[in-house]
Amino acid sequence: MKKLILIDGNAVIHRAFHGLPPTFRTPEGELVNAVYGFSSILLNILNVEKPEYIAVSFDLAKKTFRHEEYKEYKATRKKAPDELYAQFARVKEVVKAFQIPIYEIEGFEADDVLGTLAKQAEKKEDIMTYIFTGDMDILQLVTERTNAMTPTKGLQPPKVYTPEEVVKKWGLKPSQVVDMKGLQGDSSDNIKGVPGIGPKTAQTLLQKYGDLEGIYKHLDKINGSVHDKLEKDKESAFFSRRLATIVTDVPMTLDLEECKTHEYDQDKIAELFLSLNFKSLLGRLTAFNNHSDTQKIEDSPTQQSLF
Repeated sequence: MKKLILIDGNAVIHRAFHGLPPTFRTPEGELVNAVYGFSSILLNILNVEKPEYIAVSFDLAKKTFRHEEYKEYKATRKKAPDELYAQFARVKEVVKAFQIPIYEIEGFEADDVLGTLAKQAEKKEDIMTYIFTGDMDILQLVTERTNAMTPTKGLQPPKVYTPEEVVKKWGLKPSQVVDMKGLQGDSSDNIKGVPGIGPKTAQTLLQKYGDLEGIYKHLDKINGSVHDKLEKDKESAFFSRRLATIVTDVPMTLDLEECKTHEYDQDKIAELFLSLNFKSLLGRLTAFNNHSDTQKIEDSPTQQSLF
């Protein structure tokens, strides 16, 4: 199977920004810690994972269809500092320098784009897709042909979530992840769920009845306050599940030819990295290319570290 890696650009940028100190700056003083972290992870993916295909998706700074359905969607989320937003353009500059395609579209989140591309890739007989992200919402997309890949700390390689690993972590199948959100909600996205129903109760209900439909079909068998809460906020449960569901029919088409990994212009990227003061990354640029005048770098634990 050939490997397609889809990178959740926003998730990686946020992780890098909060995980690296503000000492990463250009000679002119521009803060680039998120750009450095993203670039380091990208090099790890290319050098260690060696995918045959790769693409990146970003959220656009505009409202999505979820905001149209629910004006309070993500309304309680604290605005990220301007120093983070200022680095998005730089990150895209790095991605384009590696000649990696960027998929994004108005009205949808990056998760929806990633879900759509992954579903299209599943129709190809020889493609295994990995969605690289730190956002656990992606677990709902996990199948035998689409796995989630999340960064880890230190020198550990990324964690890969197969359907079996999702069950091991949550006690639920990937298809039940959105039902879980329908019940317990998601405070980070301001999704209400069923007030008073926490993770443990939600997990127990889903393990017994399968999904929201199964739970409400057997509501008369559920006693006490849990019954009352479910009955009172039935509409919220189903609406919350809909908001949390990653759509997989975004109007865009995966172009595998465009996503093919290939030799990049090492000199051009080296020049960009030097302008960003990323001297420590220069030695890792030769690993993916096959030029006769470049030294091949063998995989090492250092290359597997997060940053």
